[in-house]
Amino acid sequence: MLGSFCVGFLVNQFGRRNSMLLVNVLAIVAGLLMGFSKLAWAVEMLILGRFIIGVFCGLCTGLVPLYISEVSPTSLRGAFGTLNQLGIVLGILVAQIFGLDVILGTERLWPVLLGLTIIPALLQLVTLPFCPESPRFLLINKMEEEKATKVLQSLRGVQDVSNDIKEMKEESAKMSQEKKVTIPELFCSPSYIQAIIIAIALQLSQQLSGINAVFYYSTGIFKDAGVKQPVYATIGAGVVNTVFTVVSLFLVERAGRRTLHLVGLGGMAVCAIIMTLALALKNILPWVSYISIFGTFAFVAFFEIGPGPIPWFIVSELFSQGPRPAAVAVAGFCNWASNFMVGMLFPYAEKLLGPYVFLIFVAFLLFFFFFTFFNVPETKGRTFEDISSGFERRTVNGFAPATGNKSSAVELTRIQPKEDA
Repeated sequence: MLGSFCVGFLVNQFGRRNSMLLVNVLAIVAGLLMGFSKLAWAVEMLILGRFIIGVFCGLCTGLVPLYISEVSPTSLRGAFGTLNQLGIVLGILVAQIFGLDVILGTERLWPVLLGLTIIPALLQLVTLPFCPESPRFLLINKMEEEKATKVLQSLRGVQDVSNDIKEMKEESAKMSQEKKVTIPELFCSPSYIQAIIIAIALQLSQQLSGINAVFYYSTGIFKDAGVKQPVYATIGAGVVNTVFTVVSLFLVERAGRRTLHLVGLGGMAVCAIIMTLALALKNILPWVSYISIFGTFAFVAFFEIGPGPIPWFIVSELFSQGPRPAAVAVAGFCNWASNFMVGMLFPYAEKLLGPYVFLIFVAFLLFFFFFTFFNVPETKGRTFEDISSGFERRTVNGFAPATGNKSSAVELTRIQPKEDA
């Protein structure tokens, strides 16, 4: 939560790429603390290392999608944004495999497992200098048009990038008429209030869907279902996680963000109901334990189709260059805060409600399904300027999210990109 809240300050001070370079220092320090904690016989080193790596994770979940969205071409922005989620789920899967007791998950080797976080950080330190700075940051924030043009030519593989430059200049001209957007202004300005509410709701829909309850406690869920080696079933869920992220990668630019998010939320709600019934009946009908395993895998699959990847990158799409860093910081904070609440409260809810605990998540999933249906616009194939202007047009026409005036933002899905109009 703390790390994600610092994203806006870092990217405005140091740029997108340089911020990602700087934060790797945190991962290296954390890895050293955790890796040597047992040797030093100091639990304080482990706790401090976990705290620092948490700050690093919060920063990365804001910095990486922001950078990816700004260097990607409009037509492939969603696919590249989904690659961020693919990196995350591959990391989870690798960690699960390395954590097996036949590899590094032993009493003697667990510090090595935690210390391995240094390796991807060093890899980033070596490779990121070869990556360009965000052209949008160079042109809009630094006013360096020549550098931005060269970066775009390199990224796009063509010499004529005039359309991209023109769009950025229009956004820059609009920004010059506005003062710097702060976090409080996101909630006070009529131009931003609808977009920030949608951004927060999408982040909450990801975490309150119950996915982390499944992953944090999946071994226990599989054990209750009668699986003899539940840790391998948990790794199986990680494999499903990865496979369906790849599926989303190929669908997101065809079906669109809004459609995939709706499919994911709806499918997860059905799976949560199936899991509830299976867990409730497992003592009466032993064979239904296999249904709960199927329900868990399907739950994870639907998550990666929509609610997994989409909330991370769609926040960057909903805002223009000025308010984008502040919006990413707020959205990331809300994501990690809800993640924290689920991780802390789920064991107590499970103890209180038993097999019916997932009905809580069914209620959340249905709420966010209808919220997405009535309020979230489709951003596929639209420029940043077009999307942010769409929110402003709705504001001028009388949209008031606090009171529910006028029609919903679903009308935004009918606003076509400028080049298609």
